[in-house]
Order: sequence, then structure tokens, then C-alpha cells
Amino acid sequence: MRSWANWVEGECRAVGAAGRWRRIVDLDEGLVSFASNDYLGLSRHPAVVDAAHAALDRWGAGAGAARLVAGSRPVHGELEAALAAWKGDPAALLFPTGYAANLGVLATFASAGVRVLSDERNHASIVDGCRLSRAEVCVYRHCDLDQVAGLLRSAPGRCVVVTDTVFSMDGDVAPVAALAELCARHRALLVLDEAHAVLGPEPDLDGVDHLRVGTLSKYLGSLGAFVTGSRPFVDLLVNRARPFIFTTASSPADAAAGLAAITVLRSDEGARLVERLRANVDLLAEGHPSPIVPIVIGDEDAAVAASTALRERGLLVPAIRPPTVAPGTSRLRISVSADHTTAQIQALVEAVRDAS
Repeated sequence: MRSWANWVEGECRAVGAAGRWRRIVDLDEGLVSFASNDYLGLSRHPAVVDAAHAALDRWGAGAGAARLVAGSRPVHGELEAALAAWKGDPAALLFPTGYAANLGVLATFASAGVRVLSDERNHASIVDGCRLSRAEVCVYRHCDLDQVAGLLRSAPGRCVVVTDTVFSMDGDVAPVAALAELCARHRALLVLDEAHAVLGPEPDLDGVDHLRVGTLSKYLGSLGAFVTGSRPFVDLLVNRARPFIFTTASSPADAAAGLAAITVLRSDEGARLVERLRANVDLLAEGHPSPIVPIVIGDEDAAVAASTALRERGLLVPAIRPPTVAPGTSRLRISVSADHTTAQIQALVEAVRDAS
């Protein structure tokens, strides 16, 4: 029998032989990052940083335990109220990460006897949430409304339709309004992962059973995630979602930073930041619906070489390759921020043209 050490060495060799070995690189200053999901630059906003400092001074670095064990800090409830109001839902619940939020929602609501319809390009957290569920999982073709309608019509019982609103590797947008209409017609639960939807869309979900998953770590510049929906749906998550029940609560500093970021986002300053982000995206790819702009190269080695060439010019643009994306679709994934200057984006356009 092979030892575990021999098995691990063999697996590592196999990854390397496939040309897919990855290493973590420490980065500090000196590069213009087009890799961050801090779309509005709020992670360094003075009000956000000050709120985190104040929470550290008041409550310390950590929450200590899960909220059902040790209780909440006041800032957790204040943040949930602000998140619910922002999304126009009656209730919200914090999770430590977006990954945990999707696992919690799908493992709770996609129980035995339920059919889950999941877009083929959904985020890995949705894929893993479907795997953890006890439901029948049907993966539908990307944004294919006819297939969704057929799967809903043929379902023997309750259904969940789950999709990214903005798809994280392509930057395109799901047909949310049409999906909401189908869900309302068939009394299905619509689960929207809105992690990257900083530029919209903002769907009308009146009359549709729904849950909205979002993150503090994308356009709010903090860390953590949340789910909003009706009070009974959120209460069920409190009592059934294992990633919430068995995980230490978000740190008070992260929660306070998120709360301050929402205040900025819902102000005139926040509106200006969104407008600036929209303008920056248009400089790179006019009319593109999100801050995620892919440059599909195809070959894995070519994508890595292009990323390396950009880094040598002071621009951090990651190469995305299998298994994150399908074979033959390796790409540069550009994340645009409101913090980027016109000169930085113009330099990126020129460098990408030279490198790809």
C-alpha cells in the first residue's frame, strides 16, 4: 500500500506535469492591481478604516465564538439591518464568507425532493453547495431560459433556481428579470449570488420567493458575506445553516467596516464612485455590463506568459486557467476599480495589446 507521503508527491507531480502548478506570491506595493475585487476602493476609505479601528478598540480582534453560542456584538445586528434595508428585504444574516453563505443557503433549502437548477458557469461555491445538498441537481446551459422553463415544468416538486447575477470569470449578466418571472410562475425559489453586481442589475423581485447572497469583500471593501430575504426564510437559515451555526462570527472590525461602507455607498459620494467605475469600465470595454473584463487567449501557457509580461510592466492582471475555466478558454481576467486613473487604464490597454 502506498504511503500518504508518496501519494501526495505523486499528485503534486501530476499537477506540475499538467502545467497547472500554482504558488502564493506576496505582493505589497509597486504594482497597479487589476486583480482586486475592491471595485469602489472602499477598503481604504477613511470612514471605513476608522470604523474598523474603533471596533477593534471597543470589542477586540475577534468575536470569540459562533453567535448562537456567545451572542452577537451590537454591530452585527446593526449591519444586518443596514444590509436588509439596502437590498429592500425584511431581514439579513451575516456569514463569514460568500463561499459559506452559498453553502449554507443551498444545503438548507435544497433538501431531499427538491430540484435545483444551476447555471453551468456558476461560481464554485454554488457548485459545492449543490453537491452538499440532498436535492436533484440539474445544470442548465449558460443563461438558457428555454431549458430552465422546461426543467421547471417537468419538476415533480419544489424547485430552486440559483445563478450568479454577474458571472465571475466572464463578467456577463444573467437574465435575472426573466428568471424571476419563471420562478414566480412556477413558485420556485430564486437564489441570486450578487457578489459582483456593483453595476447592477437591480431586479424587481416582488412576488417572487427569493434569497439574495452578497459579500462585504467585493464592493464594500471588507470581509464576510450576507443573505437577505423574508424573515421566515432568514430565520430558517439561523436554525439550519451549518456554516452559520458552527462558525465563529465575523470579527467586529469587519462588521463595522462593512457598516461604514454601506453608509458611504448609499450617499452621494457612493453614487459618484459607481459613476466613476462605470466610466472606467467604458474606457476599457465600452458598454460592458460589469467591472470584470476577460481577455480570452485560449492556450494556458500563452495566458500565463501574457500575465507575466504585464507584471513586468507594473500591471497585475491574473491568468485564469483550468480548472477554474474550461480547457481552451484560458484568459486574462481584468478587474476594474473606481480607484484606477485614466492613465492607468490607458497603460493597461496598450500593454494588453502588446502582450496578447
